[in-house]
Amino acid sequence: MAPNDPLRGHPASRLPTAGEVAGLVTDPAINAGTDVGHVNLTVTDLERAVVFYRDLIGLRVTQRDAQSAFLAAGDYHHHVALNTWDPHVRIPPPHAAGLHHFALRLPDAAALAAVVVRILRAGHDLLGATDHGVNLAMYLRDPDGNGLELMLDRPSADWPRDAEGGIAMRVDPLDLRALVAEELRSA
Repeated sequence: MAPNDPLRGHPASRLPTAGEVAGLVTDPAINAGTDVGHVNLTVTDLERAVVFYRDLIGLRVTQRDAQSAFLAAGDYHHHVALNTWDPHVRIPPPHAAGLHHFALRLPDAAALAAVVVRILRAGHDLLGATDHGVNLAMYLRDPDGNGLELMLDRPSADWPRDAEGGIAMRVDPLDLRALVAEELRSA
């Protein structure tokens, strides 16, 4: 039996073949209840990455071993996994294909403001912020250069729509300075 490869799953698992599923009928659209459960990032320094996601972003460690850590908000098993399973990993050069960013959705503006304060107090740079109409977004990079968006969704009834009713996201300025001041002044 081959060693366990996290990208391939357990070596004893059984996978169907294309021939075995050829006659099955399915809906061409993914189920509307689907969401992103977690992101798993290969990192160059596990401790540095844990400090960033735990102490700056505010996730809690739910499980950890010598080569990986799993972090979550609330009682979930993990939203972000960090690993050093590949001893030869290198940070990709700028403009390389791969993960542009992933987003952590925060529950309210106060939570977003609190994370911004922790990030800035730690001396970590913010890249920018945008009002997309559907959400407010703030962007930064983690210590390994992975793009991270911290975002706050607007209620779907408030999303901008085009003439046909489709979502019409936008790229407008966001006064993150005012959001932080307002939320922390009222706290």
